Amino acid sequence: MVLSCNQKDNNNLVSKEITAQMILGNENYQAICYGGYRTNSREIQPTVAEIKEDLKILSAINIKFLRTYNVHYEEVSNLLKAITELKKDDEKFEMYVMLGAWIDCKNAWTNLPPIHHEESDRNAIEIAEAVRLTNQYPDIIKIIAVGNEAMVKWATSYYVTPNIILKWVNHLQNLKKENKLPKEVWITSSDNFASWGGGDSEYHVEELNQLYKAVDYISMHTYPMHDTHYNPVFWGIKENELQLSDKEKIDAAMLRSRDYAVNQYNNVMAYMKSIGVDKPVHIGETGWATQSNEHYGNDGAKATDEYKSAQFYNLMREWSNKENISCFYFEAFDENWKDSANPLGSENHFGLINLQNQAKHALWNEVDKGTFKNLTRNGKPITKTYNGDEKALWLDVKMPSSILKN
Repeated sequence: MVLSCNQKDNNNLVSKEITAQMILGNENYQAICYGGYRTNSREIQPTVAEIKEDLKILSAINIKFLRTYNVHYEEVSNLLKAITELKKDDEKFEMYVMLGAWIDCKNAWTNLPPIHHEESDRNAIEIAEAVRLTNQYPDIIKIIAVGNEAMVKWATSYYVTPNIILKWVNHLQNLKKENKLPKEVWITSSDNFASWGGGDSEYHVEELNQLYKAVDYISMHTYPMHDTHYNPVFWGIKENELQLSDKEKIDAAMLRSRDYAVNQYNNVMAYMKSIGVDKPVHIGETGWATQSNEHYGNDGAKATDEYKSAQFYNLMREWSNKENISCFYFEAFDENWKDSANPLGSENHFGLINLQNQAKHALWNEVDKGTFKNLTRNGKPITKTYNGDEKALWLDVKMPSSILKN
């Protein structure tokens, strides 16, 4: 049977002509941010065999769209090889990639003062490799993202001004016109909601408006978890909730957290429309860590634990699916290279599955359903954190201490 691009088999698109436009916002193609590192150093690259284990696990929970961040390590090429091999083994296997090209400013990550309106020489190399990989794997790479949180000004070590992102987006769009890139690949930049004009007016510059016109869609990030410390207007217990059970109080706080993220999404939409642009807006990144010894943990906002993380995950999936918005949730697996000097740092604990091959609370039901039966990570089966004991989990769940006015 020959299927057209618009036909479906088992709710999944099966044509080789799949495009980003077809699968962004399609709830049958859930999205996630992926890194396969298993150690506290990126010097040790995940192998093709290890990545294939990860991909089978993610595919089992209907993840079919992965976001990566850079192309200067073997991890991405190994990922693309792993997907290719799995597709050869099983013609029904599907996995697509939003390929990140890392962008930063001149003197980034050095002892010299960063020059934000000039760019690193490395950027051109990164873009060229992204182009090469996209041409080599056009059936897998459906989006190229120019930069990751590369314009947001709190990224003081490396951020660039929007004209630099615009330069490379235009470059890639021109390559499409010249048939040097697949015409259907979508080009974007994945950045904080404020960088897309959804926050402070200091970002409302003409170069950003031009960038809106140049990209194929907008990929925006929203992190209520961080704002439980930095802007906790939604974080706490309301006066009229004081008589609720602890679970009900936390559920109410997590609903407000979801609404906070939705409001940031709506602010980006509003800014886009204010400049006369009408393009899709999807969530390039959001997540909620399960552990932290920093601002977000028990000595701070008391935001990070497995119950709250699971609530946020489920609420964001429910909302984004209902609104036909893709949500590249951060992230699939814990990676402890991100803050190797601080094992309890939140950056190491955003995964849905930890480094002990345990599904966190957000995925306990998948373990119960047998979703991961016969699947392994590092050769070991996927089990549940806390041995599946919810009472033990709740011992680590802390109540937000702030009282909010009704």
